[in-house]
Amino acid sequence: MIDDSGAPRLTWPALGPLSPVRRWQGFMLSVILLPLMTWLLMRTVFFNLTSEILVNLLIVVIVAVVGGLWPALFAAVVASILATYFLTIPFDTWSIASFDDLVAVGVFIVVALVVALLVERVVHLTARAAQASAEAARVQQMTEIDRVRTALLAAVSHDLRSPLAAATAAVASLRSPSVKWTAEERRELTETADQSLQRLGTLIENLLDYSRLQAGVLPLAIQPVPADDIVQTVITGLGPAGHGVISYVPEDIPEVMADAALLARVLENLLTNALRFSAPEQPPVIVGDDLGQRVELKVIDHGPGIPADQRVFVTKPFQRLGDQDDSTGVGLGMALALGLTEAMGGQLTMDDTPGGGLTAVVTLRSSRAAGEP
Repeated sequence: MIDDSGAPRLTWPALGPLSPVRRWQGFMLSVILLPLMTWLLMRTVFFNLTSEILVNLLIVVIVAVVGGLWPALFAAVVASILATYFLTIPFDTWSIASFDDLVAVGVFIVVALVVALLVERVVHLTARAAQASAEAARVQQMTEIDRVRTALLAAVSHDLRSPLAAATAAVASLRSPSVKWTAEERRELTETADQSLQRLGTLIENLLDYSRLQAGVLPLAIQPVPADDIVQTVITGLGPAGHGVISYVPEDIPEVMADAALLARVLENLLTNALRFSAPEQPPVIVGDDLGQRVELKVIDHGPGIPADQRVFVTKPFQRLGDQDDSTGVGLGMALALGLTEAMGGQLTMDDTPGGGLTAVVTLRSSRAAGEP
């Protein structure tokens, strides 16, 4: 703190009050422990004023920790009174014959007061530090919420608007009475509208699923499902873009413990991402491996890949690592794939593809391990 003259000065922060229960506990400890310890010391010949002062000082510290400043001050006063009357020569009087004993009692009172103040201060600063830590955690959480909210607003205003605008323009063109469209042109406009609406639907489903996943209300139906059938269904659902995907998932691969619909969403997002960065002459490959208790489904592409130190970012929502394609969505694909995989009890990892590219590995329990913990 800086005073009126501009020079810095040290100040103690205001003492934080303890609960009334702890205050009364401190007073009760003083009333019980000090007379009890005095009675015990009076019945032994192996004590002197130094030992009794140390014992009483320990009691004052205990009282300060439990009840704070005022009970500790009360304990210091009571301890000095009991020591003066019962434990200093002459006994059972208020007088102190030795000057050294008088100094010892006085020093005890001062030390006890200082210890009480310091203990109170430590308790207060500890509470303040805990409060500051909690406030910092709340601020960090609010910052993350604001970031997600801002990113979501940008996604809604741009990424969702793009396919909607394309579909609207195609439909408006078809309905225009001033233009005579050929059959081929009508087919192209209809396909444009259909693809744009499908992309819009996928984006909305990703947003809804991610919000359910974050809220912990995403329904799950974990059961043995055929991995090869789901892979073929996903490839077919990708339409013309999926025709080039190469599948090496054997028909006899064991069933996996998963939610069929969610596993399809995971593979769809991974394959869509792989197709986005794959050249036509090097289409993505999906491989299934039986590892006994586990099954791995690998989505392999030969695109630019992702540096190892940046892979953590693609599993966060609304991250696209420099992708400038307006049709790529809101950057939820990898984050949603990771969240859905973990929700099903699996793992999603990323490795380098030999020769360049990215390999996304989905690991799930085999149906053989369904009965194991």
